[in-house]
Amino acid sequence: MAKNTITLNNGVELPAIGLGVFQTPPDVTTTAVAEALRQGYRHIDTAAAYMNEREVGEGIRASGVARDEVFLETKFWISDYGYDAALHAFDKSAGKLGVDRLDLILLHQPLSSRFDLTLDAYRALEKLLADGKVRAIGVSNFMPEHLERLLAETTVVPAVNQIELHPYFQQTGLQKLHAEHGILTQAWSPIGGITSYGGGAKSTFDDPALLEIAGAHGKSVAQVMLRWHLQEGRSAIPKSTKPARIAENFDVFDFELSSEQLAAIDALDTGVRGGPDPDSITLENYGMAIPEA
Repeated sequence: MAKNTITLNNGVELPAIGLGVFQTPPDVTTTAVAEALRQGYRHIDTAAAYMNEREVGEGIRASGVARDEVFLETKFWISDYGYDAALHAFDKSAGKLGVDRLDLILLHQPLSSRFDLTLDAYRALEKLLADGKVRAIGVSNFMPEHLERLLAETTVVPAVNQIELHPYFQQTGLQKLHAEHGILTQAWSPIGGITSYGGGAKSTFDDPALLEIAGAHGKSVAQVMLRWHLQEGRSAIPKSTKPARIAENFDVFDFELSSEQLAAIDALDTGVRGGPDPDSITLENYGMAIPEA
């Protein structure tokens, strides 16, 4: 059976399944987070750009679960890249979340058009790590060329790269690079929710192969996809605001996919990205001020 925690490259333990809150409105974020923690989740993923960090913190406090039992992860936005700006971004995020230490901080995008700022922001993460303000640091949406340059010009190997990853978009080359450097692959849109966006898009939830595997185990298609991530050694952060779905997405530790079933899911890769090309995320197009705490 896949473990419910993963050891990062610096020895920190990360709960493999976390609750994501991307595009979760602030007014429902608190309830969703509190519900997830009551259901047994111990890992919450947010980001400065989601504009709901304050409500995530309120949800943790409302749950009654002790802060030191919750693995809390956030991401700094490109507008706060640069050394001093990223150090201040910590103050903003920690202040909104109501904590004095974070478990994991990621740089949200590679910002390839100003990678000098990205490198300086990552050096600020290294400083926060050295000062004990964060337990682990990493990146998000970094492609091989971004990772290779980061590794060449900084000191601390990222603990995590959070990327779009689901049965229809598996980024196997990038996953291989992660494995070579001891970087954990963390999947956003892990059950392919992004494949349901837009008219006529083929959805993972309707895939015949996934439906067949789900039927064989008496599980949902979403549970099968999350189990696939776990057995292949990844972290996943499914998003939901509905209590029943939140519970369902966490109920994935009591069954096991066969090697044939894993291979069948691996074979579904289309190579088609659902989210934006990371290189398209620039300050000109996506820059926005992140409010103070």
